[in-house]
Amino acid sequence: MEKTIVSISTPLGKGAISIVRMSGEKALEIASQLFSSKSLDYSNIEPRKMYLGKFELAPNIYERCLMVCFKAPYSYTGEDIVEFQIHGGIIITQKILEKCIEKGALLAEPGEFSKRAFINGKMSLDEAESIIEIIDSESESELKASLSLASGSLFKQVEEMQKHLTEVLAKIEVTLDYPEEDVDEAVRSDICSEIEQVKSRIEKILRDSESSKYIKNGINVSIVGKTNVGKSSLLNALLNENRAIVTNIEGTTRDSIEASFYYKGIKINLIDTAGIRDAIDEVEKIGIEKSKQSLKNADITLFVLDGSQKMTENDRKIKDLIEGKTYISVINKCDMERKLEKQENEIEISALSQKNIDELKEKIFNLVIKEEINFNNLIVTNQRQLGELKNALRVIEEIEQAKDQMLEIVTMLIKKLWQTLGKITGNTENEDIIDLIFSKFCLGK
Repeated sequence: MEKTIVSISTPLGKGAISIVRMSGEKALEIASQLFSSKSLDYSNIEPRKMYLGKFELAPNIYERCLMVCFKAPYSYTGEDIVEFQIHGGIIITQKILEKCIEKGALLAEPGEFSKRAFINGKMSLDEAESIIEIIDSESESELKASLSLASGSLFKQVEEMQKHLTEVLAKIEVTLDYPEEDVDEAVRSDICSEIEQVKSRIEKILRDSESSKYIKNGINVSIVGKTNVGKSSLLNALLNENRAIVTNIEGTTRDSIEASFYYKGIKINLIDTAGIRDAIDEVEKIGIEKSKQSLKNADITLFVLDGSQKMTENDRKIKDLIEGKTYISVINKCDMERKLEKQENEIEISALSQKNIDELKEKIFNLVIKEEINFNNLIVTNQRQLGELKNALRVIEEIEQAKDQMLEIVTMLIKKLWQTLGKITGNTENEDIIDLIFSKFCLGK
Protein backbone atom coordinates (compact mmCIF):
# COMPACT_ATOMS: atom_id res chain seq x y z
CA MET A 1 0.00 0.00 0.00
CA GLU A 2 1.34 3.46 -0.87
CA LYS A 3 -0.36 5.67 1.69
CA THR A 4 0.91 6.02 5.25
CA ILE A 5 -1.86 6.09 7.83
CA VAL A 6 -2.00 7.57 11.32
CA SER A 7 -4.40 7.40 14.23
CA ILE A 8 -4.68 7.76 17.99
CA SER A 9 -4.45 4.23 19.40
CA THR A 10 -5.46 4.92 22.99
CA PRO A 11 -8.81 6.17 24.37
CA LEU A 12 -9.04 9.93 24.00
CA GLY A 13 -9.02 11.48 27.46
CA LYS A 14 -6.81 12.43 30.38
CA GLY A 15 -4.32 9.74 31.44
CA ALA A 16 -0.68 8.89 31.96
CA ILE A 17 0.12 8.38 28.27
CA SER A 18 -1.44 8.50 24.84
CA ILE A 19 -0.16 6.68 21.76
CA VAL A 20 -0.25 8.00 18.21
CA ARG A 21 0.59 5.32 15.64
CA MET A 22 1.68 5.57 11.99
CA SER A 23 2.01 2.71 9.51
CA GLY A 24 3.31 2.73 5.95
CA GLU A 25 6.40 3.18 3.85
CA LYS A 26 6.74 6.88 4.76
CA ALA A 27 6.24 6.46 8.50
CA LEU A 28 9.92 6.93 9.34
CA GLU A 29 10.32 9.76 6.85
CA ILE A 30 7.45 11.67 8.47
CA ALA A 31 8.78 10.91 11.96
CA SER A 32 12.20 12.29 11.01
CA GLN A 33 10.61 15.67 10.24
CA LEU A 34 8.90 15.85 13.63
CA PHE A 35 10.89 13.93 16.24
CA SER A 36 14.54 14.31 17.21
CA SER A 37 16.77 12.69 19.81
CA LYS A 38 20.49 12.92 20.59
CA SER A 39 20.80 9.12 20.44
CA LEU A 40 18.77 8.74 17.24
CA ASP A 41 20.21 8.30 13.75
CA TYR A 42 17.32 7.70 11.30
CA SER A 43 19.66 6.14 8.75
CA ASN A 44 20.55 3.46 11.26
CA ILE A 45 17.55 3.38 13.57
CA GLU A 46 17.28 0.43 15.96
CA PRO A 47 13.84 -1.24 15.80
CA ARG A 48 11.91 -1.91 19.03
CA LYS A 49 14.06 0.55 20.96
CA MET A 50 12.50 3.44 22.87
CA TYR A 51 14.02 6.81 22.00
CA LEU A 52 13.52 9.73 24.38
CA GLY A 53 13.39 13.00 22.50
CA LYS A 54 11.42 16.04 21.37
CA PHE A 55 8.38 16.24 19.07
CA GLU A 56 8.18 19.66 17.40
CA LEU A 57 4.68 21.11 17.64
CA ALA A 58 5.66 24.62 16.47
CA PRO A 59 8.90 26.57 16.13
CA ASN A 60 10.71 26.22 19.48
CA ILE A 61 7.72 24.43 21.04
CA TYR A 62 8.26 20.74 21.80
CA GLU A 63 6.57 17.78 23.48
CA ARG A 64 9.08 15.63 25.36
CA CYS A 65 8.06 12.05 24.59
CA LEU A 66 9.12 8.57 23.53
CA MET A 67 9.27 7.11 20.03
CA VAL A 68 9.63 3.50 18.95
CA CYS A 69 9.66 1.98 15.48
CA PHE A 70 8.92 -1.50 14.17
CA LYS A 71 10.45 -2.33 10.80
CA ALA A 72 8.63 -4.25 8.08
CA PRO A 73 7.86 -7.10 7.93
CA TYR A 74 8.31 -7.60 11.69
CA SER A 75 5.46 -5.40 12.86
CA TYR A 76 1.74 -5.64 13.58
CA THR A 77 0.76 -4.49 10.09
CA GLY A 78 3.75 -5.99 8.27
CA GLU A 79 4.76 -2.42 7.32
CA ASP A 80 7.03 0.15 8.97
CA ILE A 81 5.30 1.39 12.13
CA VAL A 82 6.19 4.38 14.28
CA GLU A 83 4.56 5.03 17.64
CA PHE A 84 4.79 8.21 19.71
CA GLN A 85 4.12 7.75 23.43
CA ILE A 86 3.16 11.17 24.74
CA HIS A 87 1.55 12.77 27.78
CA GLY A 88 -2.06 11.65 28.04
CA GLY A 89 -3.94 14.86 27.39
CA ILE A 90 -6.67 15.41 24.81
CA ILE A 91 -5.24 18.57 23.22
CA ILE A 92 -1.62 17.39 23.06
CA THR A 93 -2.68 14.07 21.53
CA GLN A 94 -4.74 15.79 18.85
CA LYS A 95 -1.85 18.17 18.09
CA ILE A 96 0.56 15.26 17.54
CA LEU A 97 -1.99 13.63 15.22
CA GLU A 98 -2.48 16.87 13.28
CA LYS A 99 1.27 17.33 12.79
CA CYS A 100 1.61 13.80 11.36
CA ILE A 101 -1.24 14.52 8.93
CA GLU A 102 0.32 17.87 8.04
CA LYS A 103 3.52 16.05 7.03
CA GLY A 104 1.71 13.65 4.71
CA ALA A 105 0.07 10.87 6.73
CA LEU A 106 -3.62 10.13 6.15
CA LEU A 107 -6.10 9.57 8.96
CA ALA A 108 -6.70 5.82 9.28
CA GLU A 109 -10.15 4.36 8.82
CA PRO A 110 -11.66 2.16 11.57
CA GLY A 111 -9.79 -1.15 11.65
CA GLU A 112 -7.35 -0.15 8.91
CA PHE A 113 -4.23 -1.16 10.87
CA SER A 114 -5.66 -4.66 11.47
CA LYS A 115 -6.91 -4.89 7.89
CA ARG A 116 -3.37 -4.23 6.66
CA ALA A 117 -2.13 -6.91 9.05
CA PHE A 118 -4.60 -9.34 7.47
CA ILE A 119 -3.72 -8.35 3.88
CA ASN A 120 -0.01 -8.68 4.64
CA GLY A 121 -0.49 -12.17 6.07
CA LYS A 122 0.14 -11.24 9.70
CA MET A 123 -3.17 -12.67 10.88
CA SER A 124 -6.18 -14.60 9.59
CA LEU A 125 -9.70 -13.20 9.48
CA ASP A 126 -10.87 -15.23 12.48
CA GLU A 127 -7.85 -14.02 14.50
CA ALA A 128 -8.70 -10.43 13.54
CA GLU A 129 -12.28 -10.90 14.73
CA SER A 130 -10.99 -12.34 18.00
CA ILE A 131 -9.29 -8.99 18.65
CA ILE A 132 -12.71 -7.33 18.64
CA GLU A 133 -13.98 -10.07 20.96
CA ILE A 134 -11.06 -9.54 23.39
CA ILE A 135 -11.63 -5.77 23.48
CA ASP A 136 -15.39 -6.18 23.97
CA SER A 137 -15.15 -9.03 26.53
CA GLU A 138 -17.35 -8.41 29.57
CA SER A 139 -16.76 -11.66 31.45
CA GLU A 140 -13.87 -13.95 32.29
CA SER A 141 -15.38 -16.79 30.25
CA GLU A 142 -15.77 -14.58 27.15
CA LEU A 143 -12.17 -13.43 27.50
CA LYS A 144 -10.89 -17.02 27.75
CA ALA A 145 -12.78 -18.05 24.60
CA SER A 146 -11.55 -14.95 22.71
CA LEU A 147 -7.92 -15.51 23.72
CA SER A 148 -8.14 -19.10 22.45
CA LEU A 149 -9.35 -17.88 19.05
CA ALA A 150 -6.65 -15.18 19.00
CA SER A 151 -4.03 -17.93 19.28
CA GLY A 152 -5.20 -19.31 15.93
CA SER A 153 -7.01 -22.43 17.18
CA LEU A 154 -9.94 -22.02 14.78
CA PHE A 155 -7.64 -21.12 11.89
CA LYS A 156 -5.67 -24.36 12.36
CA GLN A 157 -8.86 -26.45 12.37
CA VAL A 158 -10.25 -24.79 9.23
CA GLU A 159 -6.90 -24.92 7.44
CA GLU A 160 -6.67 -28.66 8.14
CA MET A 161 -10.19 -29.24 6.81
CA GLN A 162 -9.44 -27.25 3.66
CA LYS A 163 -6.25 -29.26 3.18
CA HIS A 164 -8.25 -32.51 3.21
CA LEU A 165 -10.72 -31.07 0.71
CA THR A 166 -7.87 -29.97 -1.60
CA GLU A 167 -6.47 -33.51 -1.56
CA VAL A 168 -9.90 -34.90 -2.45
CA LEU A 169 -10.21 -32.45 -5.33
CA ALA A 170 -6.78 -33.51 -6.60
CA LYS A 171 -7.84 -37.17 -6.58
CA ILE A 172 -11.01 -36.33 -8.48
CA GLU A 173 -9.02 -34.42 -11.10
CA VAL A 174 -6.80 -37.47 -11.67
CA THR A 175 -9.87 -39.69 -12.01
CA LEU A 176 -11.45 -37.32 -14.53
CA ASP A 177 -8.23 -37.31 -16.56
CA TYR A 178 -7.86 -41.11 -16.43
CA PRO A 179 -11.39 -42.53 -16.13
CA GLU A 180 -11.45 -46.16 -15.01
CA GLU A 181 -14.38 -47.77 -13.24
CA ASP A 182 -12.42 -49.27 -10.34
CA VAL A 183 -10.51 -46.04 -9.75
CA ASP A 184 -13.78 -44.09 -9.83
CA GLU A 185 -15.29 -46.25 -7.07
CA ALA A 186 -12.16 -45.94 -4.93
CA VAL A 187 -12.24 -42.16 -5.26
CA ARG A 188 -15.93 -42.02 -4.33
CA SER A 189 -15.12 -44.05 -1.22
CA ASP A 190 -12.31 -41.62 -0.33
CA ILE A 191 -14.66 -38.67 -0.87
CA CYS A 192 -17.21 -40.11 1.56
CA SER A 193 -14.50 -40.79 4.14
CA GLU A 194 -12.91 -37.34 3.92
CA ILE A 195 -16.24 -35.49 3.92
CA GLU A 196 -17.34 -37.48 6.97
CA GLN A 197 -14.16 -36.41 8.79
CA VAL A 198 -14.79 -32.76 7.95
CA LYS A 199 -18.39 -33.10 9.07
CA SER A 200 -17.34 -34.65 12.40
CA ARG A 201 -14.89 -31.81 13.04
CA ILE A 202 -17.49 -29.13 12.35
CA GLU A 203 -20.10 -30.87 14.49
CA LYS A 204 -17.62 -31.09 17.40
CA ILE A 205 -16.80 -27.38 17.16
CA LEU A 206 -20.51 -26.53 17.16
CA ARG A 207 -21.12 -28.93 20.05
CA ASP A 208 -18.32 -27.41 22.11
CA SER A 209 -19.67 -23.94 21.25
CA GLU A 210 -23.25 -24.56 22.39
CA SER A 211 -22.68 -22.40 25.47
CA SER A 212 -21.21 -19.56 23.39
CA LYS A 213 -24.43 -17.54 23.53
CA TYR A 214 -24.20 -17.41 27.30
CA ILE A 215 -20.43 -16.87 27.32
CA LYS A 216 -20.88 -13.82 25.09
CA ASN A 217 -24.20 -12.35 26.21
CA GLY A 218 -24.70 -13.86 29.64
CA ILE A 219 -27.76 -15.61 31.07
CA ASN A 220 -30.94 -13.50 31.03
CA VAL A 221 -32.94 -14.03 34.22
CA SER A 222 -36.39 -12.53 34.69
CA ILE A 223 -37.72 -12.18 38.24
CA VAL A 224 -41.52 -12.36 38.32
CA GLY A 225 -44.19 -12.66 40.96
CA LYS A 226 -47.09 -10.80 42.48
CA THR A 227 -46.61 -7.44 44.21
CA ASN A 228 -44.81 -7.27 47.56
CA VAL A 229 -43.55 -10.86 47.35
CA GLY A 230 -39.87 -9.93 47.66
CA LYS A 231 -38.67 -9.65 44.06
CA SER A 232 -36.66 -6.49 44.63
CA SER A 233 -35.23 -7.89 47.87
CA LEU A 234 -34.18 -10.99 45.91
CA LEU A 235 -32.48 -8.86 43.25
CA ASN A 236 -30.57 -6.97 45.96
CA ALA A 237 -29.56 -10.26 47.61
CA LEU A 238 -28.27 -11.73 44.34
CA LEU A 239 -26.29 -8.55 43.63
CA ASN A 240 -25.22 -8.20 47.27
CA GLU A 241 -26.08 -4.50 47.10
CA ASN A 242 -29.12 -2.26 47.49
CA ARG A 243 -29.88 -1.77 43.81
CA ALA A 244 -33.70 -1.74 43.99
CA ILE A 245 -35.93 0.21 46.37
CA VAL A 246 -37.66 -2.06 48.88
CA THR A 247 -40.76 -1.02 50.86
CA ASN A 248 -43.88 -2.63 52.29
CA ILE A 249 -46.00 -0.61 49.85
CA GLU A 250 -47.45 -2.74 47.06
CA GLY A 251 -46.39 -1.75 43.56
CA THR A 252 -43.16 0.02 44.60
CA THR A 253 -41.40 -1.31 41.48
CA ARG A 254 -43.24 0.36 38.59
CA ASP A 255 -40.70 -0.35 35.85
CA SER A 256 -38.19 -3.08 35.05
CA ILE A 257 -34.82 -2.77 36.81
CA GLU A 258 -31.83 -4.39 35.08
CA ALA A 259 -28.55 -5.29 36.74
CA SER A 260 -25.83 -7.94 36.38
CA PHE A 261 -23.42 -10.02 38.42
CA TYR A 262 -20.86 -12.71 37.55
CA TYR A 263 -20.94 -16.34 38.59
CA LYS A 264 -18.28 -18.88 37.56
CA GLY A 265 -17.10 -16.44 34.89
CA ILE A 266 -20.57 -16.09 33.33
CA LYS A 267 -22.50 -12.83 33.36
CA ILE A 268 -25.98 -13.15 34.91
CA ASN A 269 -28.36 -10.43 33.67
CA LEU A 270 -31.22 -9.84 36.12
CA ILE A 271 -34.51 -8.13 35.27
CA ASP A 272 -36.58 -7.21 38.34
CA THR A 273 -40.06 -6.68 36.96
CA ALA A 274 -43.10 -4.87 38.27
CA GLY A 275 -45.45 -7.08 40.30
CA ILE A 276 -48.03 -8.69 38.05
CA ARG A 277 -51.60 -7.93 39.10
CA ASP A 278 -54.59 -5.92 37.86
CA ALA A 279 -53.09 -2.46 37.42
CA ILE A 280 -54.52 0.42 39.40
CA ASP A 281 -53.22 3.16 37.05
CA GLU A 282 -51.76 3.63 33.57
CA VAL A 283 -48.13 3.80 34.77
CA GLU A 284 -48.40 0.49 36.62
CA LYS A 285 -50.16 -1.06 33.61
CA ILE A 286 -47.18 -0.18 31.39
CA GLY A 287 -44.79 -1.67 33.96
CA ILE A 288 -46.77 -4.90 34.14
CA GLU A 289 -46.81 -5.21 30.34
CA LYS A 290 -43.02 -4.81 30.33
CA SER A 291 -42.85 -7.57 32.95
CA LYS A 292 -44.71 -9.92 30.64
CA GLN A 293 -42.48 -8.91 27.72
CA SER A 294 -39.33 -9.69 29.73
CA LEU A 295 -40.49 -13.29 30.04
CA LYS A 296 -40.14 -13.75 26.27
CA ASN A 297 -36.45 -12.74 26.31
CA ALA A 298 -35.49 -14.66 29.45
CA ASP A 299 -33.34 -17.80 29.41
CA ILE A 300 -34.69 -18.64 32.83
CA THR A 301 -37.39 -17.19 35.08
CA LEU A 302 -37.40 -16.89 38.85
CA PHE A 303 -41.02 -17.29 39.96
CA VAL A 304 -41.04 -15.71 43.41
CA LEU A 305 -43.63 -16.90 45.91
CA ASP A 306 -44.29 -16.00 49.54
CA GLY A 307 -43.72 -19.19 51.52
CA SER A 308 -45.63 -17.81 54.51
CA GLN A 309 -48.87 -17.63 52.49
CA LYS A 310 -50.93 -20.10 50.52
CA MET A 311 -50.91 -19.71 46.74
CA THR A 312 -53.31 -17.02 45.59
CA GLU A 313 -55.30 -16.67 42.40
CA ASN A 314 -52.81 -14.03 41.26
CA ASP A 315 -49.94 -16.50 41.82
CA ARG A 316 -51.75 -19.05 39.68
CA LYS A 317 -52.25 -16.55 36.85
CA ILE A 318 -48.51 -15.80 36.86
CA LYS A 319 -47.74 -19.52 36.88
CA ASP A 320 -49.92 -19.91 33.78
CA LEU A 321 -47.87 -17.16 32.08
CA ILE A 322 -44.60 -19.05 32.59
CA GLU A 323 -45.95 -22.48 31.70
CA GLY A 324 -43.63 -24.20 29.25
CA LYS A 325 -40.69 -21.95 30.12
CA THR A 326 -37.59 -22.83 32.14
CA TYR A 327 -38.21 -21.52 35.63
CA ILE A 328 -37.31 -21.94 39.29
CA SER A 329 -39.93 -21.58 41.99
CA VAL A 330 -38.20 -19.33 44.52
CA ILE A 331 -39.98 -19.70 47.86
CA ASN A 332 -39.15 -16.54 49.76
CA LYS A 333 -39.42 -15.92 53.53
CA CYS A 334 -38.21 -19.40 54.51
CA ASP A 335 -37.40 -18.00 57.97
CA MET A 336 -41.15 -17.86 58.64
CA GLU A 337 -43.65 -20.69 59.07
CA ARG A 338 -44.37 -22.21 55.67
CA LYS A 339 -47.98 -22.36 54.50
CA LEU A 340 -47.34 -22.69 50.74
CA GLU A 341 -47.75 -26.13 49.20
CA LYS A 342 -44.76 -27.85 47.51
CA GLN A 343 -43.86 -26.33 44.11
CA GLU A 344 -42.17 -27.70 41.02
CA ASN A 345 -38.38 -27.16 40.89
CA GLU A 346 -38.39 -25.10 44.05
CA ILE A 347 -35.75 -23.65 46.33
CA GLU A 348 -36.42 -22.03 49.69
CA ILE A 349 -34.62 -18.76 50.36
CA SER A 350 -34.72 -15.73 52.57
CA ALA A 351 -33.94 -12.60 50.56
CA LEU A 352 -33.75 -10.64 53.81
CA SER A 353 -31.10 -12.82 55.51
CA GLN A 354 -29.62 -14.05 52.17
CA LYS A 355 -30.16 -17.67 53.17
CA ASN A 356 -29.59 -20.10 50.23
CA ILE A 357 -28.76 -17.24 47.80
CA ASP A 358 -25.52 -18.96 46.74
CA GLU A 359 -27.47 -22.20 46.20
CA LEU A 360 -29.93 -20.28 44.01
CA LYS A 361 -27.05 -18.91 41.90
CA GLU A 362 -25.74 -22.45 41.41
CA LYS A 363 -29.22 -23.65 40.43
CA ILE A 364 -29.58 -20.86 37.84
CA PHE A 365 -26.17 -21.70 36.37
CA ASN A 366 -26.77 -25.46 36.20
CA LEU A 367 -30.20 -25.12 34.58
CA VAL A 368 -28.80 -23.14 31.66
CA ILE A 369 -25.21 -24.38 31.37
CA LYS A 370 -25.89 -28.10 31.08
CA GLU A 371 -22.24 -29.18 31.22
CA GLU A 372 -19.09 -27.66 32.63
CA ILE A 373 -17.49 -25.42 30.01
CA ASN A 374 -14.15 -26.88 28.95
CA PHE A 375 -12.00 -23.98 27.75
CA ASN A 376 -9.40 -26.45 26.53
CA ASN A 377 -11.82 -27.16 23.68
CA LEU A 378 -12.30 -24.75 20.79
CA ILE A 379 -15.26 -22.51 21.67
CA VAL A 380 -16.47 -20.17 18.95
CA THR A 381 -18.45 -17.16 20.23
CA ASN A 382 -18.55 -15.13 17.02
CA GLN A 383 -21.98 -15.43 15.41
CA ARG A 384 -20.68 -14.89 11.87
CA GLN A 385 -18.19 -17.73 12.25
CA LEU A 386 -20.82 -20.02 13.78
CA GLY A 387 -23.12 -19.17 10.89
CA GLU A 388 -20.48 -20.15 8.33
CA LEU A 389 -19.84 -23.45 10.14
CA LYS A 390 -23.57 -24.22 9.94
CA ASN A 391 -23.55 -23.22 6.27
CA ALA A 392 -20.68 -25.67 5.75
CA LEU A 393 -22.79 -28.46 7.25
CA ARG A 394 -25.58 -27.64 4.80
CA VAL A 395 -23.13 -27.89 1.89
CA ILE A 396 -21.98 -31.27 3.23
CA GLU A 397 -25.60 -32.44 3.11
CA GLU A 398 -25.67 -31.43 -0.57
CA ILE A 399 -22.46 -33.43 -1.18
CA GLU A 400 -23.88 -36.48 0.57
CA GLN A 401 -27.02 -36.32 -1.56
CA ALA A 402 -24.94 -35.95 -4.74
CA LYS A 403 -22.31 -38.61 -3.93
CA ASP A 404 -23.57 -40.99 -6.68
CA GLN A 405 -23.87 -38.28 -9.34
CA MET A 406 -21.24 -37.21 -11.87
CA LEU A 407 -17.88 -36.38 -10.30
CA GLU A 408 -18.00 -32.93 -11.93
CA ILE A 409 -21.06 -32.10 -9.77
CA VAL A 410 -19.38 -33.44 -6.64
CA THR A 411 -16.28 -31.38 -7.46
CA MET A 412 -18.36 -28.21 -7.72
CA LEU A 413 -19.94 -28.85 -4.31
CA ILE A 414 -16.61 -29.63 -2.62
CA LYS A 415 -15.22 -26.36 -3.98
CA LYS A 416 -18.29 -24.64 -2.54
CA LEU A 417 -17.55 -26.24 0.84
CA TRP A 418 -13.91 -25.11 0.63
CA GLN A 419 -15.02 -21.55 -0.09
CA THR A 420 -17.57 -21.60 2.75
CA LEU A 421 -14.89 -22.64 5.25
CA GLY A 422 -12.58 -20.00 3.77
CA LYS A 423 -15.05 -17.28 4.75
CA ILE A 424 -14.18 -18.02 8.38
CA THR A 425 -10.43 -17.44 8.06
CA GLY A 426 -10.36 -15.08 5.09
CA ASN A 427 -8.92 -17.75 2.81
CA THR A 428 -11.46 -16.80 0.18
CA GLU A 429 -11.98 -14.08 -2.36
CA ASN A 430 -15.00 -12.44 -0.73
CA GLU A 431 -13.84 -8.81 -0.32
CA ASP A 432 -17.23 -7.67 1.03
CA ILE A 433 -16.91 -9.89 4.11
CA ILE A 434 -13.41 -8.59 4.79
CA ASP A 435 -14.49 -4.92 4.50
CA LEU A 436 -17.50 -5.50 6.77
CA ILE A 437 -15.46 -7.12 9.54
CA PHE A 438 -12.75 -4.47 9.71
CA SER A 439 -15.29 -1.66 9.65
CA LYS A 440 -16.34 -2.81 13.15
CA PHE A 441 -12.91 -2.05 14.59
CA CYS A 442 -12.21 1.14 16.51
CA LEU A 443 -9.93 3.87 15.14
CA GLY A 444 -6.24 3.15 15.67
CA LYS A 445 -6.63 -0.64 15.71
